[in-house]
Amino acid sequence: MSTDRPILWSFRRCPYAMRARLSLHVAEIEIEHREILLRDKPAAMLDASPKGTIPILVLPDRTVIDESLDIMLWALRRHDPEAWLRNEAAALALAHACDTEFKPHLDRYKYATRYDGADPDAHRTAAAEFVSELEARLKRSASLDGEHDGLADHAIFPFIRQYAHTDRDWFAGQDWPAVQAWLTRHLNSGRFAEIMRKYPLWTAASDTHDAT
Repeated sequence: MSTDRPILWSFRRCPYAMRARLSLHVAEIEIEHREILLRDKPAAMLDASPKGTIPILVLPDRTVIDESLDIMLWALRRHDPEAWLRNEAAALALAHACDTEFKPHLDRYKYATRYDGADPDAHRTAAAEFVSELEARLKRSASLDGEHDGLADHAIFPFIRQYAHTDRDWFAGQDWPAVQAWLTRHLNSGRFAEIMRKYPLWTAASDTHDAT
């Protein structure tokens, strides 16, 4: 285990991992990136956090942070050059709403076959209520955090991306011009391109690891 920089266990397409990588990137924290497959979790990752969810940040002192919002807060409290935490309480409340109210419906819409009796269309409609709330916010200001992107924007947009990409034609046809423009802006950002770089899968036999 590296002793001079945190280790991030990550899966490229996981929205929880995306939000963690975004915060580590803006905070300019160099990490050792360990890319894994969710269907083939390494023993070393499970040793760090037996619950086995992504992302996991292991600090040099072996402290483990295995909740994505906690990773965001850890990184931003160390260095927050773009003031993502300026509306911290309100941003966290909205991010928690995304995780507890929107994400369960998103999962049952996108992965309906994994849930007995799930009606994907009904869950898509239920999830749309949260998106409509974002639309109302974004009609009032450029970002969820006000006039400049902050914690809420970067914590939530990976999940709206997943929702939009489940049926792109349907999403494009909804009356959400502000959300659609906001999502497109984030998807086209240089930061998102950087945190979506592809890494080779980590193995215990790996001799070197990329840093971000």
